[in-house]
Amino acid sequence: MSKLPDSTFLHRLADLADAETLPRYLVELAVETKPKPGYRFDPVTEADREAEIALRAAITAEFPDHAVLGEEFGETGGGSDWRWVLDPVDGTRPFICGIPVWGTLIGLTVRGRAEMGMLSQPYIGERFWADATGAWRQRAGEPQPLTTRGIDTLSDAILHTNSPEHFHGDLKAGFERLNSTVKMTRYGGECYAFAMLAAGRIDLAVEPSLQPYDIVALIPIIEKAGGVITRLDGGRAEEGGPVLAAATPSLHRLALNELVLNA
Repeated sequence: MSKLPDSTFLHRLADLADAETLPRYLVELAVETKPKPGYRFDPVTEADREAEIALRAAITAEFPDHAVLGEEFGETGGGSDWRWVLDPVDGTRPFICGIPVWGTLIGLTVRGRAEMGMLSQPYIGERFWADATGAWRQRAGEPQPLTTRGIDTLSDAILHTNSPEHFHGDLKAGFERLNSTVKMTRYGGECYAFAMLAAGRIDLAVEPSLQPYDIVALIPIIEKAGGVITRLDGGRAEEGGPVLAAATPSLHRLALNELVLNA
């Protein structure tokens, strides 16, 4: 395979995931917890598992030589240059609480670079995706292009993080510096907050500890909307870790300087 799939395959995958997640939303589900360093509670439900099973089956049928990494079932087919990275329910905590900021994340990397991504939020009926043609949002009607806001000063910027309790040590101090300089900070938006950055509704998103399946799908959506997303050490975000996304390159530099002094 030498070229990216078109977005119809992303939407087909999203349809399959939606069919597993939406009927299980706002109903009583058994909730288990997985061990995760630094977290008291890391939930998983039948919705997470069944959606990932459906996604894996469709990808393997279409692209049997591609690798697949998912939150619930690990990696298969390692060694391929083409790797699908899946989070069937990103935001399981809000999912079980009935708060619609969760979504299914479907990403594709080629030789380690995130090239395509999909965020599907079926309860709202909204999708965000990036393919070879750009970054797009669709809720009702025709897809609309995504564009970040042209914010270049911290005092005008809206910041998001999921929870300040996950910052520790020097990074906690850095977050507090950044938080004190921005216009406003919001919390708890999960993957949907990164989509709002691509849509020009917020300007900065910082998370202290992400896994690849938390972020790969969102990288091309943000980048093709005009934003910048990196690790805090300046490296690519595909492998996760502490991550900063910004609406513009200059805003990214300013925020990084607050988070990591003399970055």
